[in-house]
Amino acid sequence: MVGIGVAALCMVTPTVQAQVKLNANNIDEVIGEMTLEEKVHMVIGCGMSMGDGAKFPGTAGRTYDIPRLGIPSVYLADGPHRLAMSVKRDFDSRFYYATEFPSGTTVAATFDPNAAYQVGAALGEEVKDYGMDVLLAPGANLMRNALCGRNHEYYSEDPVVTGKMAAGYIKGVQSQGVGTCLKHFAVNNQETNRNNNDSRVAQRPLRELYLKGFEIAVKESQPWSIMTSYNKVNGKYTCEDIDLTENILRDEWGFKGVVMSDWNAGTDAVTSMKAGNDMLQPGQERQYKAILEAVQNGTLDEAILNRNVKRILELVVKCHTFENYKYANETDLKAHAIIDRTIGAEGIVLLDNRSALPLTANVKTIALYGTTSYDMVPAGMGFGSTGVGYYCVSLVEGMRNAGYTVDADLIKKYKKHLFDEQKRLYPNGKPPFSLTPLKRAEEFVPTSDELSAQVKNNDVAIITLGRTSGEASDRRVEEFYLKENESALIKQVAEAYRAAGKKVIVILNICSPVETASWKNMVDAVICAFQPGQEVGNCVADVLTGKVNPSGHLPMTFAIKYGDAPSDSNFPYDYEFKMPSFAMGSGMNFESQEKEEKPKEAVRNVDFTDYEEGIYVGYRYFETFDKEVSYPFGHGLSYTTFSFEIVSSDINGDNCEMKVAVKNTGNCAGKESVQVYVKAPAGGLEKPAKELKAFAKTKLLQPGESEVVTLSWKLMDMASLNEKSSSWELPKGTYQWMVGASSADVRCTVTQKVSKAQKVKVHNAMIPPYKIAQHDMVKR
Repeated sequence: MVGIGVAALCMVTPTVQAQVKLNANNIDEVIGEMTLEEKVHMVIGCGMSMGDGAKFPGTAGRTYDIPRLGIPSVYLADGPHRLAMSVKRDFDSRFYYATEFPSGTTVAATFDPNAAYQVGAALGEEVKDYGMDVLLAPGANLMRNALCGRNHEYYSEDPVVTGKMAAGYIKGVQSQGVGTCLKHFAVNNQETNRNNNDSRVAQRPLRELYLKGFEIAVKESQPWSIMTSYNKVNGKYTCEDIDLTENILRDEWGFKGVVMSDWNAGTDAVTSMKAGNDMLQPGQERQYKAILEAVQNGTLDEAILNRNVKRILELVVKCHTFENYKYANETDLKAHAIIDRTIGAEGIVLLDNRSALPLTANVKTIALYGTTSYDMVPAGMGFGSTGVGYYCVSLVEGMRNAGYTVDADLIKKYKKHLFDEQKRLYPNGKPPFSLTPLKRAEEFVPTSDELSAQVKNNDVAIITLGRTSGEASDRRVEEFYLKENESALIKQVAEAYRAAGKKVIVILNICSPVETASWKNMVDAVICAFQPGQEVGNCVADVLTGKVNPSGHLPMTFAIKYGDAPSDSNFPYDYEFKMPSFAMGSGMNFESQEKEEKPKEAVRNVDFTDYEEGIYVGYRYFETFDKEVSYPFGHGLSYTTFSFEIVSSDINGDNCEMKVAVKNTGNCAGKESVQVYVKAPAGGLEKPAKELKAFAKTKLLQPGESEVVTLSWKLMDMASLNEKSSSWELPKGTYQWMVGASSADVRCTVTQKVSKAQKVKVHNAMIPPYKIAQHDMVKR
């Protein structure tokens, strides 16, 4: 493992005792006291803290410590929806559990940055209580494609939702005096060959979509650190691109923190230093040697090294470890479970409801179908969550907790089926540790006779379908569609129960969109639960029963079929990728990697991916080109109804503002999200039909109650990047401001006139070294 050699080097310190000790006001003086060797150590990590002897086993790593200068190591732990560390430690009888919170996608579905803040604050408390300093989260990459393996960690196909939710999360974590590390910067939209893939994207979509979420998060929350991604963008590794990390991130956006690499990302340590990638994680001995030799021979200016060291020390002095914080080594798991259940339920989206929900008072007994009902998916896989949490509430437990009787005969059948499937899938025992999704049981379909008895014995049927994904691999196209036995299960259960006048409900416990158009009309209600965390069964039960009125909205579009979005053909949807062992530090052999005899021919969508869809990602494409979808971006139903009325709208200097009155016009209490879309005037740069610019969520409104919500954004948020002039340009003219409950459900519109065009110059940065064609689906 690569960390071993570096960790050994990290223990070497000069014998000379210094008089100066680090504090927040003497960082330059401390750097002046450091030897060249100590400075070089400071900019690389000390290996991953995975094994014996680690202070916090199972965590991501730590920074270098120099006791003679009063510089401690600070500790880094993975996220984003669970503090990743080992539950057990050597010669220690205690258990170190952490809460499995809702996935990023689930949190985004609340359309409420305060929900992200609550999750972040609870996670930050766990990081602090267990003695660590920086949480390697949140992820703010755009959901460019439904099959990306890490979509569950991300927030949305829209950069405004992405940025606002990430900012809320960051503020929550950092309210606990714990740092965040916004990642993966940038354009890390596929896991296939993530260490080498070149994301080829024009400057306009790069700025307007893939960097915009990061920009919003940085400007609104100032994360303590940012992590560059594995991939290249337009031919350069992100950790080696000075345009990205210095010119855009620091100069244009005003970022003040540390930039660190993803674990073992990039190839050239010296170029990373020059680019302002301050710290290389988890650290390699060859990186240490390269940086040291470069300073000694003059190819790396020591002033650049000093600059990077200073940024790291500015992080160190903010951390709890620097303050010798006496951490409890235990945390309030009960309080955090309540937060998980609350936010997890609020992120559930009611997609369809034909008078089936909430469950009526005459429903007493329930038939649970689908293996996922008995084996729920709390979160996705990866270093941020290995699927082994504190606990996971099944739907059986959730419905029992809600007072229902669950068909005992079905439970027996599914228990046996799951036991048999486990033996088939893993004949040698328990499944191994994996960053990628574990094999899940094939679906069990009852016989006609069994179904006939079940219909008689139960008042309603609930079918749960599950999908998971993980780090280091993407989903295949077949995972977007239902398997043959899943389709058969829905068809047969729906026919049997509906023939008896009984309702059928489908729960989607999924990581990312699946196909719904072919079967959604067969059933009476469809709920998308995404991945609500360890309380998943209780979260779903709370919504089914009406204890919680669903208020979630889709942070992405559900297409009718794969291939409907222009990004679909520029994604490795049918490619089976095997992550090489060296990618995350296990059994690394860089020398053999470098001595590969001849380069292989580049494979499209594996070694490089052309973003030919340009600005037309998600609803920007579907709305502009009138392409039918199964469920639109922002869609989400309720058990009550709401009306919207624009109270006022105004442009005051650089600020745009709308006040919208939301009234509960139904019969039960509920919350609603207000979404503001903007349509630009004709002429100038080509624009999507509409773009989300602001959103807000009401409080819990009682029947007949109203609330006026205020939505605001900056005038230049309506601008577009002109690649020819390297500037954000806002044309004059009449803009339509549309208030809606989804991208396809606009309720009221006003117009606002911009009387004077505006332009803001930016760096002509990250220029593609090749022409990127425009996809046929987006050609005018």
